[in-house]
Amino acid sequence: MSVAIIILILTLTSLIPIYANIHGAGKICDELGRRSLSTRPHSVSISEFGAVGDGKTLNTIAFQNAVFYLMSFADKGGAQLYVPPGKWLTGSFSLTSHLTLFIENGAVIVASQDPAHWEGVDPLPSYGRGIDLPGKRYKSLINGNMLHDVVVTGDNGTIDGQGLVWWDRLTSHSLKHSRPHLIEFISSENIIVSNLTFLNAPSYTIHSIYSSHVHIHKILAHSSPESPYTIGIVPDSSYNVCIQNSTINVGYDAIALKSGWDEYGIAYSRPTVNVHIRNVYLRGAYGSSISFGSEMSGGISNIVVDNGHIHNSLSGIAFRTTKGRGSYMKEIDISNIDMSRIGTAIVANGSFGSHPDDKYDANALPLVSHIRLNNISGVNIGVAGKLFGIQESPFSSLVLSNVSLSMNSGSTDSWQCDYVYGSSESVIPEPCPELRRDEDAYSRASV
Repeated sequence: MSVAIIILILTLTSLIPIYANIHGAGKICDELGRRSLSTRPHSVSISEFGAVGDGKTLNTIAFQNAVFYLMSFADKGGAQLYVPPGKWLTGSFSLTSHLTLFIENGAVIVASQDPAHWEGVDPLPSYGRGIDLPGKRYKSLINGNMLHDVVVTGDNGTIDGQGLVWWDRLTSHSLKHSRPHLIEFISSENIIVSNLTFLNAPSYTIHSIYSSHVHIHKILAHSSPESPYTIGIVPDSSYNVCIQNSTINVGYDAIALKSGWDEYGIAYSRPTVNVHIRNVYLRGAYGSSISFGSEMSGGISNIVVDNGHIHNSLSGIAFRTTKGRGSYMKEIDISNIDMSRIGTAIVANGSFGSHPDDKYDANALPLVSHIRLNNISGVNIGVAGKLFGIQESPFSSLVLSNVSLSMNSGSTDSWQCDYVYGSSESVIPEPCPELRRDEDAYSRASV
């Protein structure tokens, strides 16, 4: 029996339980949304600690002192740090547990552009040598490590990363360490980020890593379409995450799910699981509006995406990996997506991304399977799909249903496929033969 026939049999017989485990992920936003914002019995203003909101005075010490003071209220119901209207220039500072950072309407936390105001820290263990370049990374502007019950919110206040200087350093190869993010939570739980505007992140806007019960909603994240490798929200080796009711317009990926890089991510073995994304408006100018990977060596599974509007992006939905990543991307359900002005609507690429060093195992083959895309519509689409798996580990159980994509005038090659297997129902334009294997697979998968 040929390898292709064996793969086909395994694909079709595995479609029946394809979505048995993802229904819980589709309830994450409702569950996290039922949590009320903690009422803090104590509140102080950043101005009480000598901060000056003139956009020129550096307020890093004021923020650090304020948080240090509020630590004493952690066992007394927690506390709120209030940021009034003004422009509050600062370097990186850390939060504490049982804290609400409230940024008032008209208040802007402005990130310093001087690297001396950003602490250098070791790279994350699941990424090994570092992201932009080997070695240390700059600590995120607002960060927390091993925290519980933290809220970063406001009345549509703003956090401005002033990322242009960092983008220039990246493209000119003059960075000393990997770029910082705007907000990062490490090994933390019960986190809420809401009702804020984020501008010009140096790299990621919001990064949750090794964290759980993270609720991100009603935010606007924006950076220039030309900003290199800026990413909006990154759930990374995290679980029970909700992203909803938000608008993200950035230079690369709007939302990117990750879980570690090659041998470092495999060794750390922390997956991203149980993520619910809904009611989002996304643009990833030179990347994807929603991406999975390419750093996915801890695994990605049980993901539900529903009700998304995707526009002006190089690609709409992308699954990225390569030899050496190992692990899996599976049990992913994406539905009710509207696309407009997209280069390639659906991408699955088994040869995407670089390696941190030469220590990776080229025989660590990723598994990509059990993915459904349902009720997808699009206009002004360049290519419907570019789906290229790995010869030694083809992508399998890819189910397309009710997909209608209106191609740009002059588009002649709507689908490109290799080393992928699955099924389709009601797909326009007609998909490649590898996705027309079984007309009844979708109905069985839905039982």
